[in-house]
Amino acid sequence: MFNQAFFFLILLLGIGIAAKNQSLVIAVAVLIILKLAGADEKLFTMIQAKGINWGVTVITIAVLAPIASGYIGFKELGGAIKSPYAWIALGAGMAVAIIAKYGVTLLSEDPHITTALVLGTIMAVSLFKGVAVGPLIGAGIAYLAMKFFEVFRSGSGMGG
Repeated sequence: MFNQAFFFLILLLGIGIAAKNQSLVIAVAVLIILKLAGADEKLFTMIQAKGINWGVTVITIAVLAPIASGYIGFKELGGAIKSPYAWIALGAGMAVAIIAKYGVTLLSEDPHITTALVLGTIMAVSLFKGVAVGPLIGAGIAYLAMKFFEVFRSGSGMGG
């Protein structure tokens, strides 16, 4: 029970506490409790497989709640469409969804890259008060950067 994974979680808990990052502390605490309760073998595989989809669903519910409550309606939508910032946001939303598609590709073709993405996310959350919302986006950005690097390297005559 008290193996490398457990001590890694304790280290992350300490980082979360030191950084005063409530999301990281709660996430790590839940995982430690599940591990101590012996539920890790059954639940961790399911969380790994479906957790991102659950998270996206919760975020989507939070984003749609103002519509459901009546705070945002057709009048507000019509007003937003007149704003250049709304069009920028629309484009950014579309770009993020497309980039995430490449993240799925990268993670399926090169799953060991997940380790670096998780470490980068943890560092951003703990050191820079970031929010851990986009492993697929991170993987998509990494995928695009890798492709750009490959094109640059092969086209530059610097070997490859």
